[in-house]
Amino acid sequence: MEFLYAIGFAAACLLALCMTPLVKRFAFFVGAVDKPNQRKVHTRIMPRLGGLAIFIAFVGAFFVIAPTIDDYNVKVASALLIGGAIIVLIGALDDRFDLSPRVKLAAELVAALVIVFYGDIQIELVNLPFGDSFQTSWLSIPLTVLWIIGVTNAVNLIDGLDGLAGGVSAIATGTILVMAILMGNPTVIVLSVLLLGSIIGFLYYNFHPAKIFMGDSGALFLGFSLATLSVLGFKQATVVSFIVPILILGVPLSDTFFAIVRRRVNKLPISVADKNHLHHCLLQFGFSHRKTVLIIYAISLFFGCCAILLSQTTMWVTILLIALLLLVLQVGAEAIGIVSKSKKPVIHLLMRVRSKSTSK
Repeated sequence: MEFLYAIGFAAACLLALCMTPLVKRFAFFVGAVDKPNQRKVHTRIMPRLGGLAIFIAFVGAFFVIAPTIDDYNVKVASALLIGGAIIVLIGALDDRFDLSPRVKLAAELVAALVIVFYGDIQIELVNLPFGDSFQTSWLSIPLTVLWIIGVTNAVNLIDGLDGLAGGVSAIATGTILVMAILMGNPTVIVLSVLLLGSIIGFLYYNFHPAKIFMGDSGALFLGFSLATLSVLGFKQATVVSFIVPILILGVPLSDTFFAIVRRRVNKLPISVADKNHLHHCLLQFGFSHRKTVLIIYAISLFFGCCAILLSQTTMWVTILLIALLLLVLQVGAEAIGIVSKSKKPVIHLLMRVRSKSTSK
């Protein structure tokens, strides 16, 4: 079976490598390009639609190895392919025509409902890190839809630098793959392997300096796929705490959370775009484009390792690690000014405590 997974990974990677140059030409042909502006980091016109190459590689590799694998859920895989096709289509149209947020949200809702009803994938049991759990009951459908749409857009928000969204998604996919292996979940294993291969093949052209952007077609598809795969693991592994799937997607979710807080603090609409996301703040600190991306990769890898560790630890160790993670996250956010350049309550508190301890 491991050999088939390796074949699937290689097929997905090779297909992405072959399809991306073709998609690049197609993007220029149809006018799906990204022009520089005051919010963009790049300085020249770039082709978008890279998500088409990722999706085609994913689907192509799936049909290469699917006939040889018996122990995966065909219905779940079909739901991901159908929902993913909806997401990629609306993302590709947005890459070309700049659709309104309402139109994209409607398509995301339809795709999420495909996962929930056709794929029969729902968050039915929430396991808290304090040894308790509860059935979501009638909340299972809206909670699952909200999770899928939220993660889909969170990945899209971090797509601001060459290779950033792709690399972070690859790390998150790798984390989900490790968790699936530990849980013995063949459906998640095969889908994660194919998605990881597709991303890595595309990253060859997308890492700095990028030759093509993944666009909304790629960022939305990766977010949608990660949300679906994390729900699959979430649903089938009762030993995994509620915090684990959040940690797996720690970078995009935390960046989205701080963006919401930042706009509330500054009394701005949540939908207003700005240049204060994590990658913007690191660039403002003086890090180069490549170093900024690598730093965020490291943060994402840290979150992924913590997710795997928390799934294997006792309750009290989990509680302590979560408390430490929250403290580190808050201090880091204040240090780079992701919410406010002047308001840094926790850092100021720690400095006062330190000054008092040294004066004694």
